[in-house]
Amino acid sequence: MKFFVSVVMFFLLLNCFAAAQTLIRDSCKTAAAKDPNLKYDFCIQSLEQDPQSKTATSLSGLVLASTNNAASKTINVKGIVETILKSKKYAPSIEPALRTCVKLYDDAYDSLKEALMNVKSSDYKSANMHLSAALDEPVTCEDGFKEKHAKSPVTNENNVSFQKILIPLAFTNML
Repeated sequence: MKFFVSVVMFFLLLNCFAAAQTLIRDSCKTAAAKDPNLKYDFCIQSLEQDPQSKTATSLSGLVLASTNNAASKTINVKGIVETILKSKKYAPSIEPALRTCVKLYDDAYDSLKEALMNVKSSDYKSANMHLSAALDEPVTCEDGFKEKHAKSPVTNENNVSFQKILIPLAFTNML
């Protein structure tokens, strides 16, 4: 009898995982079709690597999970910029841009926290506004280096952060 229950539980879990994968793939496909800036493969990879996304049963669940994911990435990028500043291994001319990036990522994190509260209360219009504000920050960070005609040491991180924030923004536009 225990074996039978174990087999049934295994197939139920397998079915839930398959449903979550389908939800992720379908949601990413629709979002990427509506927003040319969203990279379909990145969307799938980002969500399939996230345990919270893999257990989502609805698009609103994916919005919550992907917003959490974006907030984590934002804190990570801020830490990378702070590490660069502490190392003093950069051209002195880009120090102001690096310091601005720290502030921008603080602002992005605050916006993402607001968006999370909005998502939890199903206020997707406000969530959209806060996600849009957060989305501007990696771009503005990168622009600070371009204005100085300098190479950004965090271009890749800014691009990844942009995509991670764009995912929940694109999903809220589908709700």
